[in-house]
Amino acid sequence: MQISSSSSSSANNPQTLSADPIKKALQVQEQQVMKILESTNQQVQQTNAQKTGIGQNINLMA
Repeated sequence: MQISSSSSSSANNPQTLSADPIKKALQVQEQQVMKILESTNQQVQQTNAQKTGIGQNINLMA
């Protein structure tokens, strides 16, 4: 019976197996945070544009 070197080396180093999922999870979380920040920035710009009357909804009653 032969054991391949790749399976025995990964079995000896459990950090290699756990680092990749953690890294991917952090990348996904970072992307989600960036989307939230971009959305918030757009909402702030839209609110400011409405307050000043410059934007999609021009307030003619003021």
